[in-house]
Amino acid sequence: MQRRINRLIIGLFLLLLACGCQPGTEDQTLHLSGLTMGTTWSATFLPAPGGTDVVAVKQQLQQRLQQINSLMSTYDPQSELSRFNNQTGTDWFPLSAETAEVVALSLEISRLTDGAFDVSVGPLVELWGFGAEKRGATLPTAAQISDRLATVGYRNIQLRQEPPAVKKRLPRLRIDLSAIAKGYAVDALAAILQQQGIKNYLLEIGGELQISGRRHDGKAWQIAIEKPLEGVREVSTVFPLTNTALATSGNYRNFYLENGQRYAHTIDPTSGKPIRHKLASATVLDQTCARADALATALMVMGEVKGRAFCEKNRIAAYFLLHDQESIEVYASPEFQKFVAEVKP
Repeated sequence: MQRRINRLIIGLFLLLLACGCQPGTEDQTLHLSGLTMGTTWSATFLPAPGGTDVVAVKQQLQQRLQQINSLMSTYDPQSELSRFNNQTGTDWFPLSAETAEVVALSLEISRLTDGAFDVSVGPLVELWGFGAEKRGATLPTAAQISDRLATVGYRNIQLRQEPPAVKKRLPRLRIDLSAIAKGYAVDALAAILQQQGIKNYLLEIGGELQISGRRHDGKAWQIAIEKPLEGVREVSTVFPLTNTALATSGNYRNFYLENGQRYAHTIDPTSGKPIRHKLASATVLDQTCARADALATALMVMGEVKGRAFCEKNRIAAYFLLHDQESIEVYASPEFQKFVAEVKP
């Protein structure tokens, strides 16, 4: 899980305009933050009607994040997921109901995207030098790619719910939830705030968001999406959003150059190679951040042409930034345009 979180610096950051006092309003906005999964988390919210014990809430949020990490981390050798990955048998492996839930959603998105999203792609990410493995002195050979491809494929994962368990058809197959677990963790934190009676909040883990209600001044939360420019931090656009989750995946900060060729961190599970197209970032709105997280990754694999067709066919609310040499093009799917248009500023 930590691989994507450590290395993928997406082009999204928050404009927490709610933090500034407005004339005639009383700003009671609260802020919490911490470290998790190799990145940071933050919560900006208005207190519950009966008041909020900030210390207790922060403790609950941090404990919940630690719990999820202990189940789904690929960096912790004792995590539930690591223990499954490290065993080479093909028998059923018992899972917690929570990990089974995330794997089930992963397989659902894999089928929906025809494998553009694939939780078994980790060995290929490692091979190309974007994981824990040290990048080799030379690019991967065709034989090395073929060897790793033989260990990849979501169709080789079987899952059952009663009792929760997973099995692999390939002894070397590994599950990596990096592209969905962070979004799932955002949803889990949102559930805690809701349980505490907190209805107006902006939750974020490494740029993935859950947005509920409004700021202290009654206005929608203002979310900025960054231009896909290397070495530059500039805003592309700002959207007023409420009652939605948002996730962004991008390639313009995590890449390397070899012999004049650019190799991005997003790997196509079919070819086993880094993607090569104009799509620099994909932002997705959805009811859950876990689903938005996975779909944003899938769209980056698909690219601008297939991704656009997929969004329009499946009514996905997506916003693309395409980088063509010095120019930046924008595509907003019909569902994205509809959602933003309906948000009262």
